[in-house]
Amino acid sequence: MLFVYVDDFGHSGPYVSRLDPRHNTSPVYGFAGFVLPAEEVRGFSSFFLQLKEHNLAGDALKAQKPIHRWEKKGTNLFTKNSIQRYRAVREMGFRLLGEVQKRRGFVFYHGREKARGDEARNPVGLQTTVLSHAIRRLDRAATHANSRFALVMDQCSAKLDLLECAQKTMFGSSPCRNLVSPPFEVESHLDQCMQAADWIATLVGRVWAWQLDPEGFAEYADYERYYGDRLRRASAFSTVEKRSDIHRKFVVRPSAMSRAIVVTERIETVVETQTIIVQPANLDSQSMTARRHRRRREEPC
Repeated sequence: MLFVYVDDFGHSGPYVSRLDPRHNTSPVYGFAGFVLPAEEVRGFSSFFLQLKEHNLAGDALKAQKPIHRWEKKGTNLFTKNSIQRYRAVREMGFRLLGEVQKRRGFVFYHGREKARGDEARNPVGLQTTVLSHAIRRLDRAATHANSRFALVMDQCSAKLDLLECAQKTMFGSSPCRNLVSPPFEVESHLDQCMQAADWIATLVGRVWAWQLDPEGFAEYADYERYYGDRLRRASAFSTVEKRSDIHRKFVVRPSAMSRAIVVTERIETVVETQTIIVQPANLDSQSMTARRHRRRREEPC
C-alpha cells in the first residue's frame, strides 16, 4: 500500500498582482507532498527527525521543546534570504527530495492557476475542486503501481468541506476505488512525515509562483534555480493547471547559477546559447523566426 502525505500550497483567495495592496499572495493554489510505500514510511520519518536534529537542534532548544515535538514550518525555513545565504538550508531541501526518491517514492503535487482579478471568488470551491482532481491523479498512480493508497493531511488543512469532498470523490459516480479511506487528519507538530510534506509544499508553491508570474515574483527566481529541476525529476503524476486566458511574459531562464531574465514582447535581439532554457510563453514562434531572418537580411555583408 502507498501512503500519501500532502499539505496545501499557495493561497485560495483572489490574486490580482504582486503589487496589489490586498490580493498579492500567490497566483496558484494546490496540494503537494510525497508518496511512499508503506514499508518505507517508518524509516523516512526517522530520517526527517535526524535531519532536523542535525541542522535545527538550536532552534528547538530555544523553543524549549524536544525535537520530536517541535516543528519548523517550511515558509520559515526556506525563505528567499536563507536559500541564498546558507548552503546548509539549501541542502536540507536537496536531501529531503533525494530521500523520497531513494525510498522508492515520488513527490506529488496538483494545483490550479487562479484567474487574475479582485472580484468575488469561491475559495472553498477552489479547494474542493483541486483536492478532488488530486485524489483522482493519486488513484491513477496507485493503479499504475498495482496498489491502494491512504491519504494523510494536516488537521489545519483538513476542513469539513475537504473531507466531504474526499468522500464524494471516493464513493461518487466515478469512484476512486484505490483510496482505502477518507483522509486521515494528523497534528503536524507530532508527525514527522507531515512536516516533510509541508516543506515540499513550500518549495512547490514558490517555484510555481515564479513560473506563473515571473515578473511579479522575481525574488523567487532562486527557488526555481535551486529546486525547479530537482522537483521535476522527483515528481510523478503531478501538474499545475495553467489558465490560457492569462498573458505571460517571455521568460529566459539561464542555467543553474544565473538569475531569471524577463523579456518583454518587443524583442530587439535573440541570442541562442546551449545554456538557455526557454519557458512557455504566448509568443508566436513563427513571428520570432521571421524576425531572425529579417535581422540577417538587414545586416551588412
